[in-house]
Amino acid sequence: MRAALFVPCYVDQLWPEVALASADLLERFGVEVRFSPEQTCCGQPFLNAGLPAEARALAQRCAAAFEGEEPVVCPSASCAAMLRHQLPRLLGAGSAALAGRVYELCEFLVDELGVRAVGGRFPRRVGLQPGCHGVRELGLARPSERVGPDFDKVGALLASVGGLELVAAARGDECCGFGGSFSVEEPEVSCRMGLDRLAALEAAGAEVLTSTDASCLLHLRGLAERRGSALRMMHVAEILAGREPPP
Repeated sequence: MRAALFVPCYVDQLWPEVALASADLLERFGVEVRFSPEQTCCGQPFLNAGLPAEARALAQRCAAAFEGEEPVVCPSASCAAMLRHQLPRLLGAGSAALAGRVYELCEFLVDELGVRAVGGRFPRRVGLQPGCHGVRELGLARPSERVGPDFDKVGALLASVGGLELVAAARGDECCGFGGSFSVEEPEVSCRMGLDRLAALEAAGAEVLTSTDASCLLHLRGLAERRGSALRMMHVAEILAGREPPP
């Protein structure tokens, strides 16, 4: 199987190791990874800021970069949700084919490749901060406000890693406060929400904090470093690919 790797802006500019880990992980399970240098921002920041014309221009360029029939895999739940759910609204019905073949990384491993265990070892206590888009737009886990069978695709993959202890924090799927432009427009509220999540994860005994979204982790890492927290941040792709935690 071939798949196109969509690298989000935050990953490209601030955390490129996440893209490399994603490619390694996909190749481990037999996927031939293609990277288009023509790809660019999906337009989500502009759409969130109420600028649909600017968002549409970027979405059009992004769609052109992923022409074809192969799956598009993204190590970001928020960017994957943008392409899947907002692209048809911005570009019309003609973009539905692309929207229907966009997957978040863990979603692709579980739903398309049938991966149930990734192997390797990571002897750390890990706290998972589920991205809001992943839980409530992509269905990566059951949100706490809904009644139904419990499931967590990302958590299940992490739990399959040898030595990894997945710890449960209070209010586990509560927003970290980043929210893209929200963190710029409401910095005090954003930081307060992030500090609440850090406190809950520390109380649960987490040593490493992970998520499907580098943007959420960068937000929390900044807050953790500012307050001298011992929590270390790793994207889920890095853990599943067998990377070592930061010192």
